[in-house]
Amino acid sequence: MKKNIFYLLVGCIAFALLLIFWYSVELHVSLFIELAFIVGVVLIILARNKVTDKVDDERDIKITEQATIRTMQIFWIIFCLFSIGAVMELLHIPEFPRLSPSIHTPVILPPRLMGYIQLGLLCLMIFLHVGFRIYYAKKYGEFDTDEE
Repeated sequence: MKKNIFYLLVGCIAFALLLIFWYSVELHVSLFIELAFIVGVVLIILARNKVTDKVDDERDIKITEQATIRTMQIFWIIFCLFSIGAVMELLHIPEFPRLSPSIHTPVILPPRLMGYIQLGLLCLMIFLHVGFRIYYAKKYGEFDTDEE
């Protein structure tokens, strides 16, 4: 299995864990997500052993470095925007009634939904990293097969 396929698999496992977490919260059964997390970690370890292109040369290090930097540059903006919005929702204090009715009624998200969104953002971070790895691998020529 190629390294990028492995990263996609990790992202899919993380997304599946997010869904299982939601399901276990709805059922109020914490053992379900705990067992699923252990199975997910074991699957990731087994998949990591199947990766065939584990080469740590200068080009691979550069690709990983660039992909990580770009992932963090984009992700911190997205996560910060969400966090600012979440804090604004949590700090919303209802106002006393005014003489004229308010035109804007705030939409308050439940804290549980905010937690799910944060976990979903972590899955997004994994997929961003894979996308940037593919982009920089093409840019720096990781997919070239002319080397002996």
